[in-house]
Amino acid sequence: MELAKETLVETPRSTSVKLSIKEKVSYALSDTACNLVFSMITMYLMYYYTDVAGLNVAAVGTLLLIARVIDAFDSPIFGILIDKTNTKWGKSRPWFLWLCLPFTIMAVLTFSVPDISETGKLIYAYITYICLGILYAGINLPIGSLLPSLTTDPQERTVATTIRMIGGQTGALIVAFLGLTLVGLLGGSNQQLGFTLTMIIFGAIAVVMFLLAFKNTRERANVNGGAAVPFNQSIKALLPNKPWWILTIVMFITWTVTSAKMANTVYFLKYNIGNEAIVGLVNGLGSIAMIAGLFTVPFFSKKLSPKMIVCLGCVIGIVGQCILFASSMTQNITIVILGTIIGGMGSGLPAGIMGVMMSDIIDYGEIKFGVRAQGLLSSAIAFGVKFGMGIGAALSSVILGAAGYIANQTQTTEVLHAIDFNFVIMPIIGFALMLICMIFYKLDKERDDIRRQIEQKRLDEEGGQFES
Repeated sequence: MELAKETLVETPRSTSVKLSIKEKVSYALSDTACNLVFSMITMYLMYYYTDVAGLNVAAVGTLLLIARVIDAFDSPIFGILIDKTNTKWGKSRPWFLWLCLPFTIMAVLTFSVPDISETGKLIYAYITYICLGILYAGINLPIGSLLPSLTTDPQERTVATTIRMIGGQTGALIVAFLGLTLVGLLGGSNQQLGFTLTMIIFGAIAVVMFLLAFKNTRERANVNGGAAVPFNQSIKALLPNKPWWILTIVMFITWTVTSAKMANTVYFLKYNIGNEAIVGLVNGLGSIAMIAGLFTVPFFSKKLSPKMIVCLGCVIGIVGQCILFASSMTQNITIVILGTIIGGMGSGLPAGIMGVMMSDIIDYGEIKFGVRAQGLLSSAIAFGVKFGMGIGAALSSVILGAAGYIANQTQTTEVLHAIDFNFVIMPIIGFALMLICMIFYKLDKERDDIRRQIEQKRLDEEGGQFES
């Protein structure tokens, strides 16, 4: 007697999953890896170019501006490529595997300017810096685009983002405390050699972390089986998406002033405060304070909307910068540290919630316009970061050059005021502009309803696939 074959109907699976600690930490390692390189760029590259490689400060300013303007536009390109990616590993994760080694090799080359003519050095710097920026977009953008695919649970996204940002700041902390120390230990009196060897060490660690992030994360909230999203459809989810434009502008402002401040930290402490030895301490305490701020984000997210968390962080950041202004007037190291800690905690709040806001915007685009273009939409963060980095570093170097900065010399009053403006005043202006932008951000009122629609849509889609 032949047994009747049983038809199995699999129950549709919810994408609102609880992530394991292992997956959250592995996701965070991708940002730690990025920051081992990124923080070396933001903290020390301008100083390396001017005081180690011997490039003119005005030429460096032009380089930073042109390079960032050129490669800022590769972020949308990579966003489109991510949307078109369709592998067994998903859309975002494969890029960790593909680009981790080229990215770290280019980072080492960037901090290895050869001893040739000044024109030759400048050409070398242009090539390596632009290539590094392109690779940075390719490997950093997937970090943001991966989050919406990990889970649709809002609190899990917040916690995953917080752990990710803590991981990123841990990378920055390592660079802050050990960067110049390793340069001195490995290079001795030869800072050129020291920077190269330090970057080799950080790069090797970064490769391992990227591979762990690739291995231990999973993409679950895919649409249409992870099929490629046509470019014209991606544009439909971008151009009319008002929250996306607001977040893009906010990220641009954030990284314009952040880049200017971080690039001028060494100059501020060396010339305005007169104590270059505390650069590592100040950078390290700033990172620790930012991590402390990040730890509070999951708590605040239960009480406040993402918009209000950003606003709170901006207000605290302004207070910290005002304290730093007082330290410049008094040359008091204690006040420098106090301002750094308060400012770092304030910066941690927007940084910890931006990834969640981007996930909200991706969900909004899918429900509002019928397209889930997570790669292209996530490029807002990378575009804002890179374009802002270029403008901030270039603007600050132009200001220094116009004031008459000369490396390793006693600086004039005009130069000291220029450093004050870059390090203290420009971030205050940035925080104020971010507060203005947040007035126009209205998505918080719709996010809960959009999440419910997304979850139901996933269940309907999977149910239809199983039944067929």
